[in-house]
Formats: sequence, C-alpha cells, structure tokens
Amino acid sequence: VHQTSILNGQFLHNQNYLGQGMHIAVLDGGFFKANEYFALDSLWANNQILGIKDFVDPNVDIFTSHWHGMSVLSCMGGNVPGKLIGTATKASYWLIRSEDTGSEFLIEEDNWVSAAEFADSVGVDIINSSLGYTQFEDPIMNHTCADMDGKTTRITRGANIAAKRGILVFSSAGNEGDDSWKYIVAPSDGENVIGVGAVNKDSVAAPFTSYG
Repeated sequence: VHQTSILNGQFLHNQNYLGQGMHIAVLDGGFFKANEYFALDSLWANNQILGIKDFVDPNVDIFTSHWHGMSVLSCMGGNVPGKLIGTATKASYWLIRSEDTGSEFLIEEDNWVSAAEFADSVGVDIINSSLGYTQFEDPIMNHTCADMDGKTTRITRGANIAAKRGILVFSSAGNEGDDSWKYIVAPSDGENVIGVGAVNKDSVAAPFTSYG
C-alpha cells in the first residue's frame, strides 16, 4: 500500500491506468515459484506472461532459481484483492534471467546487455532491473566510484543504448549506502537510465539506499 500511495498510484488506478498494453521485461536473478504463487496467478490466467529467457544457463528452470525476481514481479503484477494490488496488474511481462546469483563476475554485465538486446527485439516498452554491479570476485574486474559517471561501464553503455531506442530503463540505485562503496551502482548511473532509490513509508531515504 505505502509504495503505491507514495507515487499516487491509487489515483492512476482509479483512472484505470493499470498497465494495459505495456510490455515490461523484468531482468533479475531468478523467479522462484512465480509460476505457482497465487498472487501471480492472474498473470498466467490472462496470458500476461509473454515468455521467459535465461542468459545465464538455459538448462536451469528459472522457477526453481532465486526468489528475487519473483518478489519484484509481485510488486508490479501481484493481485490479491484486499491484500496486494501491484502497480501494473494489467501489463504483460517477459521474465528474463541475467544475474548469476551463485557468483559475481563481469560476464553478468554482458548477460544484462544481451538480455536488453533481446528485450528490444521483442518490443518491450520498459526494462525493470533490480540489479547492479560494482565489485567482483576477481578484483581486476572491479569498477571504481569514478566509473559511475553515466557512460563508462559496459552495462551502463548498454542501458543507455536501450533508452535511446525508446525503452524506459529503470534500475536499482543499489543497497550500498551504509557500506564502504556508498554510491550508486551500474547501470543506475546511466545518463538515460532512471535510477531508483529506497525510502520508507514517510518518504525518508532508507539507510542502505545508495547515494547519487
């Protein structure tokens, strides 16, 4: 309720803006049981899940992998009358896995760019990516805060291209505000990317949300 009211989402819902006709690609690390949870059953019943794609390992069932993408999807498409109404319950969704939750290497940025290219090829209007990259298991791959200049990292360059092709790209600002990194993560730094931070129900920035 709070996340929707902060953005005046109820007003839009009351005007019947529920995401109709919008195609949204959700890029994440997995969609655990998104094909089973009752909060998402209307998406399947109404053919609003347009397809799935895995850029990490095509042999893995994304519905048995990480839960995070399922949670993100529920914020937009979840529908349990009286309990949960997502922000875009009438939109259609592509479920795309680009993040390998078992490791952290630069190839995941390449996966993301490949996923964005695929999303463009199937005509999505929006990319929603609750992912971000700064440092990796191999230190030679690491980014620096100076790299967060809106145009340097490969994932950010890819996100900027997607935006220039007419796709609204939403990206998590990151959860680094209370650790040593502190600042936003790629690709939320993109010149043409909408970086999204975290606030509480009173619109006060969460302690962990990354700084701009």
